Amino acid sequence: MNVELITKEDLEQFKTDIINEIRRYSPFNRKKDEQAKQWIKSFEVRKLLGISPGTLQNMRLKGTIPYKKIGGLIFYRYEDIVEMMNTKA
Repeated sequence: MNVELITKEDLEQFKTDIINEIRRYSPFNRKKDEQAKQWIKSFEVRKLLGISPGTLQNMRLKGTIPYKKIGGLIFYRYEDIVEMMNTKA
């Protein structure tokens, strides 16, 4: 049976490696602007596209605009809205 000794330095290096990996994949590591613009609410979409609440609802029903419903709130991916704005222009 082989016995390996782990030193305090080994543990410190392991801890540093783990923390760096967590930071690398953490959503909290993103810039605030990037994080805030990932998902937006209906009123922001209407403002960006210059449309009424009814038009936005029709777009959802027809499948023209992708969305996610969480609880009672509807969210839209910012990237999808920007893409719509670019194709509309």
